[in-house]
Amino acid sequence: MASLISTVTLSNILLVVLLFSTAANAQLSANFYANSCPNLQTIVRNAMTRAVNRETRIGASILRLFFHDCFVNGCDASILLDDTATFTGEKNAAPNRNSARGFEVIDTIKTNVEAACNATVSCADILALAARDGVVLLGGPSWQVPLGRRDARTASQSAANSQIPSPFANLPALISSFSAKGLNARDLTALSGGHTIGLARCTTFRGRIYNDTNIDANFAANRRANCPASGGDNNLAPLDIQTPGTFDNNYYRNLMAQRGLLHSDQELFNGGSTDALVRTYSNNPATFSADFTAAMVRMGNISPLTGTSGEIRRNCRVIN
Repeated sequence: MASLISTVTLSNILLVVLLFSTAANAQLSANFYANSCPNLQTIVRNAMTRAVNRETRIGASILRLFFHDCFVNGCDASILLDDTATFTGEKNAAPNRNSARGFEVIDTIKTNVEAACNATVSCADILALAARDGVVLLGGPSWQVPLGRRDARTASQSAANSQIPSPFANLPALISSFSAKGLNARDLTALSGGHTIGLARCTTFRGRIYNDTNIDANFAANRRANCPASGGDNNLAPLDIQTPGTFDNNYYRNLMAQRGLLHSDQELFNGGSTDALVRTYSNNPATFSADFTAAMVRMGNISPLTGTSGEIRRNCRVIN
């Protein structure tokens, strides 16, 4: 009887070890496609190079797509799904409507990847790699992208409306929304540095340039010239007025000069808990780069679908 109990106990222990081992193996890995699609990263980089050469802004647009994807039920490519007669996706949620862009670039990359490695690489992983490459091509740092995500079979417009941080949010709200995704205030401050590239629509910063008091007067006046008090919602302005096409740390220098374009940007340097980090990043680009890349990896690890969950979409816009 004792030996039987010992045997059963040992079997249970082995089962637990096996389960933990399986769970560990299901985690993301930079070498996930080393054998199944060895040329993946070259294919993505080549397509992104062509896209950024055509339009510098697309690097920022793809980075934003990845951010908005990860904040809604994890990094699962749900943002790429088109609406259908029976399905409402995230593209027309308030944070994405008339502003999320770069879908055609991801389509092109997916087509190229499918030609090389049929039904192997997820749209979620393609988006993660494309976001990294967009940053690098605009002069920013590189990092190893953990891979092995699978694609969602559904999306949530309501979650996109409620979970993507607002450009009108104050610092406590921003910290809370990042905390809900397992990211801390340092991640928030570093990831916000992605606003060193790209453009924003007038509707997202009108309140800032007309109503906020913690704003440089000349900066506000210049922005008002292209963003009237009413109308012109889709008129564009650079998030980083100095080098909008280059990934650098000027974003933080702008915050210190009260030249953050979005209300949520300036909240990072407004007498609060993140002021010291903004000062650090403005003076030390290497620290910013290190923290940004680490935060991108952490964000990319938000609730990925792995193993047998989800699917590998053949077309990033529709479920199989």
